[in-house]
Amino acid sequence: MEQPVTVAIIEDHPVVTEGVASWIRSDPGRRVRLVQTARELTGLHAMPREPADVVILDLELSGELVTGEIPGLVAAGYRVVAFSGHSDPAIVMETLDNGAHAYVSKEEGRDHLVEAVLAAAADRPYVTRSQARAILADERPARPALSEQERQALLLWFQGMSKASVGRRMSISENTVRQYISRARAKYAATGRTAPSKDALLARAIEDGVIKPGEIVPYRSFARAGPGRSHPPGHPGPLNDPGHPSPPDLPPQR
Repeated sequence: MEQPVTVAIIEDHPVVTEGVASWIRSDPGRRVRLVQTARELTGLHAMPREPADVVILDLELSGELVTGEIPGLVAAGYRVVAFSGHSDPAIVMETLDNGAHAYVSKEEGRDHLVEAVLAAAADRPYVTRSQARAILADERPARPALSEQERQALLLWFQGMSKASVGRRMSISENTVRQYISRARAKYAATGRTAPSKDALLARAIEDGVIKPGEIVPYRSFARAGPGRSHPPGHPGPLNDPGHPSPPDLPPQR
């Protein structure tokens, strides 16, 4: 049996917190385990007995929107599922642009919240009706085209770099890279053009001109391993040798 996904709830209304906890407890597969609740974000930073994989975040705490706190949570390694009564498309899009994996309205919670948490933990896209409506209603230029950060992360990933290496290259966390990829998938799914696999996502990006076919070339290290020099960890043979191509997640040295 797989380990359950651990989750923290940040919600300032105890009745709502108990409702979410009851949905988690009633999941037949016991796929999610609640490890922490807090009424404000500072409560999340108190060291819990067990860290949370996913944070269910109410977007309004003590009367103030906390969408601006989402990037910090993502950078700290949390995957964020927003759970809110707000339905304004601008707030939904701000939430997603700031790094939330999914947006679940409180009207949709009973049917979708647990599944959205599981999708976030597995880095799978999950698009609710409220999220899809916001994406489709977004009138900013070039939607559902990708942001430059999303495009750059996808390009490096398509070129063969691991998510960890993409993060190092872009000076962001691996979890942020995962968020960029998930958001790209969600944007395509919201328009009816799903991209569940890496190949499908690449096809969508090329179709839309976001990525040019000529850009999909693997990165290779320019370093050569001469006699007596050690190879990178896990590399079986000489770098740039035709029989032992450089691992794709090594960025070029400058």
